[in-house]
Amino acid sequence: MTDAAVVVSAVVALLVVLPFAGVLSSVETALGSLSVARVEALVKDEKPGAPRLLRVVQDRPDYINLLVLLRTACEASAAVLVTVVALGVLGDRGSSVAVAVTVVTLLIYVVVGVVSRTVGRRNPYSVSLRSATVLVVVRRVLGPLSRVLVWFGGVVTPGRGLRAGPFSTEIELREMVDIAQERGVVEVDERRMIQSVFDLADTTAREIMVPRPEILWIEDDKTAAQAVRLCVRSGLSRVPVVGESVDDVLGVVYLKDLVAATYDASATARALPVRDLMREPVFVPDSRNLDDLLEDMQRDQVHIAVLVDEYGGTAGLVSIEDILEEIVGEISDEYDDGDDVPVERISDGVYRVEAWTSLGDLAELYEDVDLEFSDEILDEVDTVAGLAAYQLGKVPLPGAELDIAGLHLTCEGGRDRRGRIKVRTVVVAGPTTPAPTHDDVHEDSRTGSGQTPDEDVPDDTRDRTDHE
Repeated sequence: MTDAAVVVSAVVALLVVLPFAGVLSSVETALGSLSVARVEALVKDEKPGAPRLLRVVQDRPDYINLLVLLRTACEASAAVLVTVVALGVLGDRGSSVAVAVTVVTLLIYVVVGVVSRTVGRRNPYSVSLRSATVLVVVRRVLGPLSRVLVWFGGVVTPGRGLRAGPFSTEIELREMVDIAQERGVVEVDERRMIQSVFDLADTTAREIMVPRPEILWIEDDKTAAQAVRLCVRSGLSRVPVVGESVDDVLGVVYLKDLVAATYDASATARALPVRDLMREPVFVPDSRNLDDLLEDMQRDQVHIAVLVDEYGGTAGLVSIEDILEEIVGEISDEYDDGDDVPVERISDGVYRVEAWTSLGDLAELYEDVDLEFSDEILDEVDTVAGLAAYQLGKVPLPGAELDIAGLHLTCEGGRDRRGRIKVRTVVVAGPTTPAPTHDDVHEDSRTGSGQTPDEDVPDDTRDRTDHE
């Protein structure tokens, strides 16, 4: 074969190998960006090629390793072919090698590194669906070779290896959620819930429990009728049963068990002691993480657990509802105060808003004055309560007042069902409005100590030794 024929053959081969390397790079990038949940949705929608793509995604590391192997082989072949062409055209070995290195670098960077990866990143699902069938076939042929090379690489450079999905750490996923919220893909409340799911692993049961002094309990020698009246008055469906003291929790009595035993029953049945109707209690260390605790409660089908401290005493109670509230926020039922209003207009330019109202929603209330927050505040703060904490430098308490960004904020709140003092609402006076006085704001929502008025507290919580 003449030198000219060799050069022509090399050019033709290069025109085949280099685009093929680009295709492999595009597919590799696309596979790394796929979501398993999204692919499963495509399977349910009977999208052509989706079942094969699901197989690929479920074994993603092996397929990506195979693509890396083939792409590397194509890039190496392209380098050899460009060198052959350069030698055939220029003749001089020194200049030919320099030209070949330059040309190969530019070609691989543009075709494989930029164009192909951009296509795969922008169209991950369409690219993956079209290539899934071919990938499955190629893996059957070259899969063993790929696994051998991966094993050899693991021996030479031990480590975690290729990650299985587009997110390698929790931090990356949190950042993606923040970006999605900024772009309007998810709402502020949805972002908060997603972030709260991650926070479960870092939150202990002690942090959300109903503390020991606030536990509503009943003695084991009380009757079923007395227990029913206690549940009706308190709005609780599960009450701990104690012996000599609250540290001696014997069980938990359920309202449905009480009703089943006393409804349309004789006086003797209603006089049954609650110890005969109670269920076995579940004891949990107060240091247990919420994600593990939630999994345990789901597995054991229990809704309430007794928390014990390091000395074996009762520290408090926690329910599934308490854990879910850490994710979705406060859950109200028929026995909770239902008078909360997201935004209440008190007077011109003065509003009462929920503590978790976003700064964007707050700014909409003052559109006529073009309310703006500094970049530093927007980077650090998401809600009105966060705005108060940012200015005060500490967690705000009910009764706190402050001025920031031309607004006058007055924090309101009280004790929640867990006995913790919390800011629930904030009275906001606009830039052109004088600060509200006590005549403008109801006194019951501005109790500085955070205590709940006596009339709102069930009698049973004040006298825990005699529920009759």
